[in-house]
Amino acid sequence: MTHLSVMGTNRRKLVVAGILVLLTGAGCKFYFKTTNDKFTSTRSNDSFERGKNLAYNICAGCHYDHKVNKFIGKPLHDLPRIAGRLVSANLTNSTTNGIPPKYTDADLFYLFKTGIGRSGRFLPYMMRPMMADEDINDIIVYLRSNDPAIAAADTTVGKTYINLVGKFGIRLGAHPQAYNKGVQRPNENDPVAYGRYLVAVIGCYHCHSSKVMGLNYADPEKSKGYLAGGIKLKTPDGKRIFGPNLTPDKETGIGNFSNEDFRNAVREGITPSGRKLSPPMGQWKSLTDKQVDAIYTYLQSLHPKNHKIRRLT
Repeated sequence: MTHLSVMGTNRRKLVVAGILVLLTGAGCKFYFKTTNDKFTSTRSNDSFERGKNLAYNICAGCHYDHKVNKFIGKPLHDLPRIAGRLVSANLTNSTTNGIPPKYTDADLFYLFKTGIGRSGRFLPYMMRPMMADEDINDIIVYLRSNDPAIAAADTTVGKTYINLVGKFGIRLGAHPQAYNKGVQRPNENDPVAYGRYLVAVIGCYHCHSSKVMGLNYADPEKSKGYLAGGIKLKTPDGKRIFGPNLTPDKETGIGNFSNEDFRNAVREGITPSGRKLSPPMGQWKSLTDKQVDAIYTYLQSLHPKNHKIRRLT
């Protein structure tokens, strides 16, 4: 019995050691090759305005502080406490704490495409491999501008710290994307194509699919439970919620939403029944009518999925 007990103990130790090796391996592989590209952004007649629109619709959700109306970053609540602490970066032109002065145009372009930062660190929440090259160019043009929202603000709200558990979890569900250059803008006069693109680059599917581990960043429509809802989320005040079903199912999705209903939900955070939605719904005020309507048209073109989402009150 003693011999068997020792064998059992040794097996448990081997299992624990194996888990630690896996965790350590995942944690170590959190840095990757950086870029040697010589990309330089170019400014056209409408690149500033387009870049500003994209920055407010794509970057603001994590980096914009509505209290000071600047892209100074803020604490985020998506990472479980056991995994560390997540704080979005200061995107102002502060030479002390801002990201843009520290990154070359090529660094920023590479980050959007692959999720790999200037130091080689993997930043999965940043990658948009399907974003058009011109749109990334225009965001960079905006970040290099003198717009008040990104004027230098020498402030910091803390630093991101992701421990071994967090790194393991992130690497389990995401990996750096291929450096995919040459992506073209969609036809913005085709509302389905334009809406599909906006859902991808804004990241609507990040919160409205069914599993964080099942997200497909290169081809969002292949994400698990794409836009059928169910992902567990947290509001800024710590309340746990679940991403709603955005497919046009009339019972469990938005099949009964009119175009105007959808505009109100996105911009004002109000449902047709008058219920107040949790942030970030209601904060997408920078979306133009054309953009909101394109997203609505695209969502209505999807196959309805009957997936009832539990709502916590």
